[in-house]
Amino acid sequence: SRAASPPSPLWALPEELLLLICSYLDAQALGRLAQVCRRLRFLSSRDVLWRRIARGCLNSGFTQLGTDLAPGIPVKERVKVSQNWRHGRCQRETVLKWKCKQVAPSSSSFLMPWMELDGEYLYLSQAENIQAYQLCAEGTGLQRHPQAIFSGHQEDVCRFVLVNSHIVSGGGDGSIVLHKLHGSYSVKFSAHEQEVNCVDFQGGLIVSGSRDRTAKVWSLSAGRVGQCLHTVQTEDRVWSIAISPLLSSFVTGTACCGHISPLRIWDLESGQLLTCLGTDFHRGAGVLDVFYETPSLLLSCGYDTYIRYWDIRTSTRKCVQEWEEPHDSALYCIRSDKNHMIASGSSYYGVVRLWDKRQTRCLQSFHLSSPTSSPVYCLRFSTTHLYAALASALHVLDFTAS
Repeated sequence: SRAASPPSPLWALPEELLLLICSYLDAQALGRLAQVCRRLRFLSSRDVLWRRIARGCLNSGFTQLGTDLAPGIPVKERVKVSQNWRHGRCQRETVLKWKCKQVAPSSSSFLMPWMELDGEYLYLSQAENIQAYQLCAEGTGLQRHPQAIFSGHQEDVCRFVLVNSHIVSGGGDGSIVLHKLHGSYSVKFSAHEQEVNCVDFQGGLIVSGSRDRTAKVWSLSAGRVGQCLHTVQTEDRVWSIAISPLLSSFVTGTACCGHISPLRIWDLESGQLLTCLGTDFHRGAGVLDVFYETPSLLLSCGYDTYIRYWDIRTSTRKCVQEWEEPHDSALYCIRSDKNHMIASGSSYYGVVRLWDKRQTRCLQSFHLSSPTSSPVYCLRFSTTHLYAALASALHVLDFTAS
């Protein structure tokens, strides 16, 4: 009689069955499986196996709803880098420096830079210009000279946004300037009586907020460019503004100098007040930055040292979660990966903090301007790098370093 054939190894199974079996493994087990043979090494690196793991990681490029924000990068590599974010493992570098103006604290100046990331470019406001720097492919740095300069303001740029190949900026001269990234097209119009502290741009509409205690909605449709559709009397200086992802409303963050909530949501079509967020803000608890994660989830931060997480589906009276800055510093800026991680910039010593929403305490902190003190005016991050703009320098943290 013929001898019985030896059993086939597990990895000889059809790929569909192997993927199903491997889908129950954690990151450590997948790493060990990759050491068995070439076939399993290739199989265990497949994105489909790492998606579930990545969605539970910090800043892996997946939103709460599962949308992949970084489809060009293998998911396994993002999970590896995510561990560096969690444990604070990074290399630090100062990539740009500039001279500070000596100005009164109440005036607008390029002591308060703003920036945006877009693929291979970083856009940074310096004085009355916005400069586009190409990111170096091999590391964390920037090309020494800007690839493009966008100008138009007579005074310093306060804030700007980058949307759909357009830059919209608000300046200390009270004007709004619209630039097309690729081309010479630009539009400038007078918007407010005082500096435009904040702007947003979505769906062919611009919203702006000013020190003159108004927020305005502007049209960019053909034949109506720069036409004011609504003027909202906020009764307080507007420090931050954002349009809802549904393009139906916008939120304003104000100085909280009176007894009015500093966070209010307005109808984008009519300009009417829809709701106020929160009831227990203290006088002076101005909101300096707001960030929509989804149409119903909103982050805010400001002078009262708290990051607040709002879910307008459940309650407008109280936030669903909050985190306190441990050194009692004002929070100038926040950003989220739209999943588990929040990054915040503090008002003293260039402190950048990373937060895990599933924890109450700060996860990691980085002091970027010690021994001198400077606020972090703006921060942006990708899945691999974090950029922080301080009063006189741009710092970068590279989390690809082991």
